Amino acid sequence: MAANARFFAGIGPQHLATLLAGSGAALAEGSPADAGARAFTGVAALAEAGPDEISYLEAARHNSALAGSRSGAVVLRAEDAGLIPAGCLAIISTAPALTFSHIAKLFHPTPTGSGQRHSLAAIAATAQVARDADIGAFAVVGEGAEIGSGCILHPHAVVGPGVVLGEGCVIHSHASVSHAVLGRAVVLHPGARIGQEGFGFTPTADGRFITMPQLGSVVLGDEVEIGANACVDRGALGDTVIGRGTRVDNLVQIGHNVQTGQGCVLVAQVGISGSTILEDRVQMAGQAAVVGHVRIGAGARIGAQAGVINHVPAGADYLGSPAQPARQELREIAAVRRLVPRSKPAVAAKPVAEEKGS
Repeated sequence: MAANARFFAGIGPQHLATLLAGSGAALAEGSPADAGARAFTGVAALAEAGPDEISYLEAARHNSALAGSRSGAVVLRAEDAGLIPAGCLAIISTAPALTFSHIAKLFHPTPTGSGQRHSLAAIAATAQVARDADIGAFAVVGEGAEIGSGCILHPHAVVGPGVVLGEGCVIHSHASVSHAVLGRAVVLHPGARIGQEGFGFTPTADGRFITMPQLGSVVLGDEVEIGANACVDRGALGDTVIGRGTRVDNLVQIGHNVQTGQGCVLVAQVGISGSTILEDRVQMAGQAAVVGHVRIGAGARIGAQAGVINHVPAGADYLGSPAQPARQELREIAAVRRLVPRSKPAVAAKPVAEEKGS
């Protein structure tokens, strides 16, 4: 399906030559000489695309959809070019999904601020707001905050005192950020909470809890994205640091003083306890959790619902709770299944009337 014009205004039509230049892709050998002059209006999925739209083929399981597609051009790998239906142009790429993303962005570029200020926004007198930043209705900018060029604060967004937003940040509705410094092009989705007090306290002899002052901050690197209703606590003494390009899904909890490297991926409902270190490109699947004060090595992958209680070496795949190397976990599961005989399918009880011979 193509982008919904009600919500996503497009820039088009655009000539194929422009799209190829912007995405770094090229047409397959033998394409018509005038193909670059052909105009396209947008992008769409294989099954729904029309002759003036571009689609892509990433996996072989979609070959049947390609065969019946009416798309005017398809981004695919060179080895799949022979599958292109008649009248369709083959755009060759070693990474079709990535190339398609670049093309889609040419039709639907990321919005940037243009200097709009809603009359109902509350901007502190000491805040420094770039002239081209947009501030929506009921958005709040605290004392001494700095809002960089091209930023967008959607309605009801809250930027606390002293917070710094780099160029091109987007703070969606009802997201809040305090005690934090954000790099360039950071995105906070609706309801995200950045910089709130961490879960730090000390018990007393009489069974009460004394909250320890949380005196650190949060540092979000360039191009970090934080999903809806996700939380990143500020450091207790020091900073919570989220590395450049890291993607945090909805409903993720990141505790105080956690540090992630660049390009980490944390999927929905992941929980990371305080002072844990994730090196570059760590991936954690849904509902995985990590105890505090451990290190997960670069490129490690933690499976869904895994519970990590010890350090994880670089490049390792871990599963289970407690988490262990994936191969070991799968061997143990297989061993247990061999010990437990498979139960026979339950036999449905006969109706009472049938048992009485009626």
